[in-house]
Amino acid sequence: MAGPGGRRRMSRPPELFPLFADLETLEGVGPKTAKAMAGLGVERPKDLLFLLPHSGVDRSRRASVRDVVPPAVVTVEVTVGSHFPPRQKGRPYRVAVKDSALEFQLVYFHARGDFLLRLLPTGQRRIVSGRVELFDGIAQMVHPDHVLRPEEAGDLPEFEPVYPLVAGVTQKVLAKAAQAAVARAPELAEWIDGPLKRREGWPDWHAAVQAVHAPESAADLAPAAAARARLAYDELFAHQVTLALARMRARRGKGRASVGTGVLQRKVLDSLPYAPTGAQSRAVGEIAGDMASGLRMNRLLQGDVGAGKTLVALMALLVAVEAGGQGVMMAPTEILARQHLEGLRPLAEAAGVRLDLLTGRDKGAERAAKLRALAEGETGILVGTHAVFQKDVQFHDLRLAVIDEQHRFGVAQRMELGAKGAAADVLVMTATPIPRSLALASYGDMDVSVLDEKPAGRKPVKTVMVSTQRLDEVVAHLARAVAEGRQAYWVCPLVEDSETVDYASAEARFQHLRAALGDCVGLVHGQMPPAEKDAAMARFVAGETSVLVATTVIEVGVNVPNASIMVIERAEIFGLAQLHQLRGRVGRGSAESTCLLMYQAPLSEGGERRLTTLRDTDDGFRIAEEDLAMRGAGDLIGTAQSGLPRFRVADLERQSALMETAQSDARRLLAEDPQLESPRGRAVRLLLWLLDQDRAIRLISVG
Repeated sequence: MAGPGGRRRMSRPPELFPLFADLETLEGVGPKTAKAMAGLGVERPKDLLFLLPHSGVDRSRRASVRDVVPPAVVTVEVTVGSHFPPRQKGRPYRVAVKDSALEFQLVYFHARGDFLLRLLPTGQRRIVSGRVELFDGIAQMVHPDHVLRPEEAGDLPEFEPVYPLVAGVTQKVLAKAAQAAVARAPELAEWIDGPLKRREGWPDWHAAVQAVHAPESAADLAPAAAARARLAYDELFAHQVTLALARMRARRGKGRASVGTGVLQRKVLDSLPYAPTGAQSRAVGEIAGDMASGLRMNRLLQGDVGAGKTLVALMALLVAVEAGGQGVMMAPTEILARQHLEGLRPLAEAAGVRLDLLTGRDKGAERAAKLRALAEGETGILVGTHAVFQKDVQFHDLRLAVIDEQHRFGVAQRMELGAKGAAADVLVMTATPIPRSLALASYGDMDVSVLDEKPAGRKPVKTVMVSTQRLDEVVAHLARAVAEGRQAYWVCPLVEDSETVDYASAEARFQHLRAALGDCVGLVHGQMPPAEKDAAMARFVAGETSVLVATTVIEVGVNVPNASIMVIERAEIFGLAQLHQLRGRVGRGSAESTCLLMYQAPLSEGGERRLTTLRDTDDGFRIAEEDLAMRGAGDLIGTAQSGLPRFRVADLERQSALMETAQSDARRLLAEDPQLESPRGRAVRLLLWLLDQDRAIRLISVG
């Protein structure tokens, strides 16, 4: 079948067919088992190759049960003695056996006697393997895992792998199916870079697959074991090749060179009371360089709370205007869009550039006037919500789109926005510091600029841990602060009262604080209609309320410089990154700020580690690394919205260095061989098929 440009669409290579057959073609797998295996993410034989054992059992032969200290697993040859069927229902069936030095019993519950007589004929020798325990001084093996004839002894590995299970699949069935899948694995050409493979001492793919399913000791089960590390690298590499192809595709979209003159940027810098940080200047340089090139920019600007992303974004937007075009800045909510407008307005005025806001609220004549100014190019910079996606919004010459808070916008929306300006550059900003390994997993298709310095004049926030027993003191402290004209956030973990959960609900806390402090207390939570929420936020921003009781809806972006106190109730149940984001809402003005972490004693070990980490550092990247180490990757960015790939073998927390290698290797390979036509390129295509990276295969085939 011909694809675009008459190219053949690529079809699955024949050598992989056996691995993509039905599961039922494997020995011992019937329709029921096949259906149950789907619960393990196993749908075809090749999935079994990557379902690795998580532990193992030592099944090496012993002369006698005497040689181990029960309870322990032991494998021993015995002579079968008498059978003792149970006298009454529900009692166990016992079989006396004798090894070279000791008599003991095999014990079965709910077993059929005729089956056991066939399995263990009196007078014959058998090899039994299972867990031995002492019961009233007599050694017993309850339900042996294996009973074999002496001539079958070779079937039992000395170290037996243990696989993850799901209802309806037993260890025996899974191990047998995995072995059958391994037997089908073909020898494949090498896709890993030769020098890298030699340096790491990794085996070939085929050998690695065999080795991970036949571990010889616990050391072979560690992520660092050569065979496992190799398969983990394959996975990370396939993922990075896919992202690199997507990036190449995005950049191949012809960009427009937007070369700034520096005139407007200079005006803004001259109007500032401080100099930009080194990190800000570096980021602006990287962005301006991308915009000046003929390729489309696809860059992520990562900065911790308060690292000064707004200034960098404005400088980028001014490059677009200096080059004769327009820029747009998108925010996920109307409140944030208005905030960007407030932040950018004085700077845009200094540069003499017209700035406008477009949200869903704009109607009628006012909206028409804004759209006209935009279409005629009078508006240099537009700030808005996703209302700017609407059909009737036409730009005169859109050069740059800045998107705030990445995970609210999927890749699809990035594309839509790109379509508004035939070749607009895209800059995505996120205030969530992401550890490098995760940034590569989620945004490997983008180039990354990092703001890792705090601008001058930001005072650190004093962070204190307080037990909930001291609630009254905290409220008294708050009353004094409010009397001095300060503002505070009070964050609660949950909205409605639920009988089983003793979290103070926002509603109840609001009533309590109102009784103590009067009507200067406001409330926002997730169940409120958006208009009410906006109104409550607006009253707080305007200073009409002094204390805002809220669930975590405030963590993204709200800026109230006068707010200098943050109380987080039941802080121990929040994630580290979330706590760090919340704390970042204060410390934005000139006042000394405090963050009170209220916890319920006693703290769990994890809870204590989170709160002390937060108390001792305000470096978002360090906090994110610690969070990753404690919680794991999926949790960190909230699996639902993370779009984080599900790796079967690779472990992002422990193998982050492999991810970096995989990214540079993938980008280098595609720079040299963009169509994957070289011998190594062809091998990489096999890897992409094997790991279901169909998206990548489509990207090559329409190439």
